[in-house]
Amino acid sequence: MFNIKDELDKLPKKPGVYLMHDADDNIIYVGKAVNLYNRVRSYFRVMNNRTPKIERMISLIDRFEYIVVDSELEALVLENNLIKEYNPKYNTLLKDSKTYPYIKVSVNEEFPKITMVRRMGRDKAKYFGPYTSAFAVHDIIELLNGTYMLRTCNKKVSEGTLNDRPCLNYHMGLCMAPCTGKISSEEYKKNVSLAIDFMNGNDKKLMRLLKEKMEKASEEMNFEEAIRYRELLENAKRITERQKIEDNTGFDDRDIVAQAHDDTDAVVQVFFIRNGKMIGREHHHVEDISGMTDAEILEEFVKRYYTGTPYIPPTIMLPDDLDESAIIEEWLSKMRGGSVKLVTPHKGTKEKLVELAANNAALVLKQDKERIITEEKKTKGAMEELSKLIDIEGLNRLEAFDISNTNGFQNVGSMVVFEEGKPVKGSYRKFRIKSVEGPDDYSCMHEVLSRRFIHGFEERKQLSEKNIDNRYGSFSRFPDLILMDGGKGQVNIALKVLDELKINIPVCGMVKDDNHHTRGLYVDGVEIPIDKHSEAFKLITRVQDEAHRFAIEYHKSLREKKQTHSIFEDIPGVGPQRRKALMRSFDNVEAIKAATAEEIAAKAEIPGSVALEIYKYFHSDFE
Repeated sequence: MFNIKDELDKLPKKPGVYLMHDADDNIIYVGKAVNLYNRVRSYFRVMNNRTPKIERMISLIDRFEYIVVDSELEALVLENNLIKEYNPKYNTLLKDSKTYPYIKVSVNEEFPKITMVRRMGRDKAKYFGPYTSAFAVHDIIELLNGTYMLRTCNKKVSEGTLNDRPCLNYHMGLCMAPCTGKISSEEYKKNVSLAIDFMNGNDKKLMRLLKEKMEKASEEMNFEEAIRYRELLENAKRITERQKIEDNTGFDDRDIVAQAHDDTDAVVQVFFIRNGKMIGREHHHVEDISGMTDAEILEEFVKRYYTGTPYIPPTIMLPDDLDESAIIEEWLSKMRGGSVKLVTPHKGTKEKLVELAANNAALVLKQDKERIITEEKKTKGAMEELSKLIDIEGLNRLEAFDISNTNGFQNVGSMVVFEEGKPVKGSYRKFRIKSVEGPDDYSCMHEVLSRRFIHGFEERKQLSEKNIDNRYGSFSRFPDLILMDGGKGQVNIALKVLDELKINIPVCGMVKDDNHHTRGLYVDGVEIPIDKHSEAFKLITRVQDEAHRFAIEYHKSLREKKQTHSIFEDIPGVGPQRRKALMRSFDNVEAIKAATAEEIAAKAEIPGSVALEIYKYFHSDFE
């Protein structure tokens, strides 16, 4: 039995990392300390200045453990590694806004390639980025491959293993054909180094090379080649102009980091300055920052972000001084293998760049908040509107049903589920009607609803026997409202089923006008008009369309299966395996009809006698 009071007395007065566990032994928080004895004990003292987030976390602590290290720097490194490993609930979590593209140079290969990737691998390749535009990345790769004639194929190329002849790219002057031994790995890598120089921000060398090649080709009256180099030169100018802004404060590499936040969330913006030019930017969301200062938000970001970034510049510019600047600089310098400085500029162009990053962060935060508000209006807001409109409180889960058939052929039913105004596609269900022949939508709906709720009761019983909550079943969760795709008739069918099964769930009909558009809702025997511009109406329309789509797709799939089966089922000697062989070997049924018996036998690899039966089946009118 873990006794927190006794264990607190045993804490060493040394640097280290501590891990807080809850009653289920989940790690809910990881922290570092210069003095474990003082830091961990502070969580269990009565204090008035704690944030609600920390109070919640402390109330869940069931036990703690700690790891002693030799220095604060080691504690910082270990803390970051453990947070990445366990992703604790109460640590500040960093989330990428999206997956940005990187440029990968496979320098670990004898003949490297340049490609675009979305994630950095744990390999010996070089990565550049992240870039904000995938189009720009494609342009850069195309430019470098075209200029330095680098390979783009997926072959495993190494010296001594040669192909008989080069591919088309070689003949077009787009590749040096290392696969045929026309260039050594050493010479090839010189061109790769020049490409890497360009991505490091040294574009003058590439511009000069392209200009020289263009002029030389022109002097030799090789105008086609000159035009190609001129186009490459124009592409290079366009790419460098589009991707960068000038920073006249110097030509070193740096990241500019700034943030904006409200009461609960923050956005951190990072500008990438390489060789004095901004080559890209990105933003990150930081969750649950209530009670944190600007400097604390930035400190958490810097520690989390630079643990996983492929490149650490020698300078990181920030709008605020960090409390742990010295120790973070030491840690980053060790990871980089060279000096790293955290700089807080107070005047001039550098300060303006930090201000620009902060303004961008504020803009992203505002846009994201507006997007979230808009989304909530469409979902939760629409549910609240609907709840008021039909005077039913506590609406969360909606279920809608629809029937689809073609003149009574292959009757099917659909059930779609919406929770908090959003579709829950994993809970959708489809029904193949068993008891109804012909076009009788009311009888079909009676069967669908009966089966849905009978199955729900059976599942509830099974879950109860296993002491499992109803929320974890497919059918055991019943809706707060049933939506029927129709008016009084459909609603009465639903009410009849519910009465037979002794279930009390409100039912709402979606009444249509003569043009098959929803004009109102039918509830408790009364038609209620609905504003066609309201979010509730838009939600009803989405639910209706989804139920209709899901039913039609299921009906269509069954119809296609039936048609495919019926074509072959009467042909002697053609069973399931030979049907599959036929459909694999021919694009469609028309292609089988057009084939001779010999062609059918050869392509589908079936006996000639069976192929002849198939041919006769499709050509019997002509015999």
